[in-house]
Amino acid sequence: MASPIDPAPTIEAAHAAHLARLPFSDRRDFEAADRGFLGTVAEARFRGADGAVVWDGESYAFLQGEAPTSVHPSLWRQSLLVSKHGLYEVVEGIYQVRGFDLSNVTFVEGDTGVIVIDPLISSEPAAAALALYREHRGDRPVVAVVYTHSHIDHFGGVLGVTSQEEVDAGKVQIIAPEGFVHHAVAENVFAGTAMGRRAGYMYGAALARSPRGQVGAGLGQTTSTGSVGFIVPTLEARSTGETHTIDGVEIELQMAPGTEAPVEMHLFFPGFRALCMAENATHTLHNLLTLRGALVRDPHAWAAYLTEAIETFGDRADVVFASHHWPTWGRAEVIEYLGLQRDLYAYLHDQTLRMINRGLTGAEIAEQIALPPALENAWHARGYYGSVSHNVKAIYQRYMGWFDGNPAQLWPHPPEALAARYVEAIGGLDRALELAKRAYDAGDFRWAATLLSHAVFVAPDDARARALYADTLEQLGYGAENGTWRNFFLSGATELREGNFGTPTATNAPSIVARLTPDQLFDSLAVKIDGPRAWGLDLRLDIALTDLDVSYRVTLRHGVLVHVKRPADGEAQLTIRLSKARLIALLGGDSTSEGIDAHGDMGVLERLLSVIEEGDPRFDIVLP
Repeated sequence: MASPIDPAPTIEAAHAAHLARLPFSDRRDFEAADRGFLGTVAEARFRGADGAVVWDGESYAFLQGEAPTSVHPSLWRQSLLVSKHGLYEVVEGIYQVRGFDLSNVTFVEGDTGVIVIDPLISSEPAAAALALYREHRGDRPVVAVVYTHSHIDHFGGVLGVTSQEEVDAGKVQIIAPEGFVHHAVAENVFAGTAMGRRAGYMYGAALARSPRGQVGAGLGQTTSTGSVGFIVPTLEARSTGETHTIDGVEIELQMAPGTEAPVEMHLFFPGFRALCMAENATHTLHNLLTLRGALVRDPHAWAAYLTEAIETFGDRADVVFASHHWPTWGRAEVIEYLGLQRDLYAYLHDQTLRMINRGLTGAEIAEQIALPPALENAWHARGYYGSVSHNVKAIYQRYMGWFDGNPAQLWPHPPEALAARYVEAIGGLDRALELAKRAYDAGDFRWAATLLSHAVFVAPDDARARALYADTLEQLGYGAENGTWRNFFLSGATELREGNFGTPTATNAPSIVARLTPDQLFDSLAVKIDGPRAWGLDLRLDIALTDLDVSYRVTLRHGVLVHVKRPADGEAQLTIRLSKARLIALLGGDSTSEGIDAHGDMGVLERLLSVIEEGDPRFDIVLP
């Protein structure tokens, strides 16, 4: 196993320049991140039922002192702040546990119990957070759980703070924005395997945690890997201005769909003069297109909802907090903070479009755009999770698509064929490596990476190409201010040196898959059909879901699976009756267990299952 290399002089010089230019003497974030600290656990390390560690906050104990030259000093600063863990008072009656997962969990005290906001990714850290809260604030029962939006780090740990039985008994309400269930369960279903594989790169899941490895992801340190749960909301919020009183706590809602998540809402607590911004205003520039993959988010709408929040709550809020990072206190400070966050997304949107209309492409805009000094020097506007570079390209993609208008880019060769032609034009593999080494020595790691990517796509087993490419990606990682960029670069280097690490984190938790609607189940099946193998099939099935009292006609023709809700009429080649849970098991490959009542040609089912192609969680990224 190759050891990490030293940072190149070019990287060290760039870090020194950032140390001189950025306002590192401003320590207000450190004061805010420590404010209200009540205590933490002896070890922020939690295990699952099988004894495996699912969260290890102690692995970041190396984050102390000044930044080493292997980490961008701004990212080191952010990681120091985000790695702090424990229970913190936001205001009297509102408390957060931070540093137990990628996200924060918030506890709002009512007349008899506590409202839990965004219970982390998995149940083990969530349960530990609730226990820590109760240790300091008493054994208050959970009376409600609020999901602010549809990403898993804001609902997956719900079974660590309550149970389905308590919800069914009416003891606990589950509150979420309208459309939450659809988006929460649909997220990552269609492209889930690819997103999961890339998420392993994005969060550095397979990297050692060290000054030369994973130091954080900017939004939080990393993701927990414990038990993911799901409880369907009992109350859906639908409109801005809607108010609810839960256990004596009044909550005023602002809906903000189509921002950081497809469905999202902000919460204002008049009795506490406290505003929760979910994930739409955190201490980083967020993603408009997350590196793991997703639909491009709308920065124009994002900015508009921040403006609405300022206008609606600005003169009533003494503190603003979110489900990541630390709060901001003071009425003037709240307005300034939200205003700068708003200006950040609006500026990127408006200036990108201005330059699009001047004929620039996404890549060109990303090189030319510059933030105004007020944003450049605001720590919470810096790109630790999203970046100006990839967000600008996302805006271009949102409006213009993948094609940059240059005819030469309309029908290029795919990567392997293109690499072969480039390497041949350069003069062969040896010459390509010679030029890459020259670029590396000159500190032009971006060009070196381009050359070496072509080289390894031509000769993936060439030890020289892999070694130099790994070294190059490592230098790019050392130089990255963005946590997810660093993780991507270092993950690529790791796989070049040590081999494919697959998808370290589990995807498609059973509790989430179980909540897929029948339509979503059939849609997820359609994207698994191996079209060419199914060209000659003409299949018709009637599938009756006995527990839902609904039937579907499912056809497979021309390699396309189509489903239509309609009663079984005896005209299908095969009719099967089963529960939705048994259908999920069937689509997962279990065709032999009991629970299927079938009439007709069972060969139809066999032929259908034979053309299903599951995703590959170990597909190559840095190699062909």
